[in-house]
Amino acid sequence: MKLMGIDPGLNITGYACVECDQGSEPPRLLEAGVIRMPKTTDLPVRLGHLFEELESLLSEFSPGRLVVESIFSHKRFQGSGLLMGHARGVILLAAQRRGIPTGELAPAEVKKALTGNGRATKSQIQQAVMSQCGLAEIPSPPDVADAIAIALGAAHRGHLDDHGLE
Repeated sequence: MKLMGIDPGLNITGYACVECDQGSEPPRLLEAGVIRMPKTTDLPVRLGHLFEELESLLSEFSPGRLVVESIFSHKRFQGSGLLMGHARGVILLAAQRRGIPTGELAPAEVKKALTGNGRATKSQIQQAVMSQCGLAEIPSPPDVADAIAIALGAAHRGHLDDHGLE
């Protein structure tokens, strides 16, 4: 099954598609990249661009499941969590329109699945992704590594059944 991991953002959204089997083979990275939003303060324009780009990716890869990072909000940056909710809504809508089951993973759960440490740093996640995918260099920008980590984290956690993610 193809599984797509999404690291939502309103400036840059990372995506990764991995091929998983529920046997003993490790997930195989098919493609990863970023969607860059137009440089505008007009939120509907950026969300529309995100939707169109996601529609294209979902059409190209036809994933059997989509996993998105859950919202986290820090007391000092509560507005960021609210804005992130807009991007997540667009992502979930794009998947729903195609009938793709969705799930979410908390950042700490993704970190723990890849490194064994729920408080791993960005650098540690990038190193783990590079190692587990056999990449020649660290994925950049970090949004790419985060999206790969989300997809791998879902695969490692065994969240591939037909009943949605935990």
